Amino acid sequence: MPNNTAFSTCIRFILIVTVATYLTACGDEDFTDLQRYIDSIKNRPHEPVKPLPEFQTIEPFVFKAEENLRDPFKPFEKAKTTDDDIDESEEPDNGIRPDFGRAKEPLEAFSLSGMKMVGTITMNSVFWALIKSDNNIIYRVKVGNHMGKNDGKITHIDKKKIELVEIMPGKSGRFVEQPTTLTLME
Repeated sequence: MPNNTAFSTCIRFILIVTVATYLTACGDEDFTDLQRYIDSIKNRPHEPVKPLPEFQTIEPFVFKAEENLRDPFKPFEKAKTTDDDIDESEEPDNGIRPDFGRAKEPLEAFSLSGMKMVGTITMNSVFWALIKSDNNIIYRVKVGNHMGKNDGKITHIDKKKIELVEIMPGKSGRFVEQPTTLTLME
């Protein structure tokens, strides 16, 4: 093993020589090649600045409701012009539709097929069902709560199952109520 004092002296000497070499390289004051390059750039002919391109003016489209155009934000309905076109088998509007103004509950973010009933509990004389969702979190629900993506409202809970009514779109475009059951997973 070399002597630490001699080794550190050698390292210091190498560092001093390296720094001195770099400093003397920067001390060269011959900038003639740099001055020549700057002069050549200054002597180039000046090119005029190109003008900005012309922009075309686009006429705005104004939606005119008086032209009997269909409102694009309403569902499409088949127009009936004569009494011959009316289908006698079509049912009148039943008034069933989702409540779009209602605030969504946490379990309405999951489909019913991804939920499992894992138990029940009674707290403060309220009977609750315990639901495990796709994200492996257990939620408490009671009669009147909503769950599932189709506005499923819980109508009955017992120890073995949850009964709810979903609002599903029907074939005619109207909504219908569909009873569904979620059973206890053992």
